[in-house]
Formats: sequence, C-alpha cells, structure tokens
Amino acid sequence: MEKKLYLSDHDKKIAGVCGGIGEYFGIDSTLIRLAWVFLLIPTAFIGGIIAYFIAAAIIPHRPPSEY
Repeated sequence: MEKKLYLSDHDKKIAGVCGGIGEYFGIDSTLIRLAWVFLLIPTAFIGGIIAYFIAAAIIPHRPPSEY
C-alpha cells in the first residue's frame, strides 16, 4: 500500500499540517511543531507562517474511505 501525506483530523492545533507530517513519518507531532518553531525564527516568522498556510492549502484531507 502506498503511503500518502494527509492533513491530520485528530492531531491538529491549527490546520493539521504538523500532525499529518508526524503521522506520515511515524514520529511525534510535537517534534514536528518544535522544528517548525525553530525554523520560524531565522525567517522572522513571516516565511514560516506563509509556508504553513501554503502546506495547509496543498496537503489534502484524508478521504473517509481510508479511516
């Protein structure tokens, strides 16, 4: 079965991007969130925030048939 990246429906704070990435790689989403915060600092927050919302718009929701 092919592994696909989806937004998380149950592990989300804003849109489920970090939760979905954590599920895809099989790691705790808290580590993804911490890495995201550390990447926000050198971009003065603007680049990271824009990247988050672009990811939220591009990454699809999991189809109901795959639950």
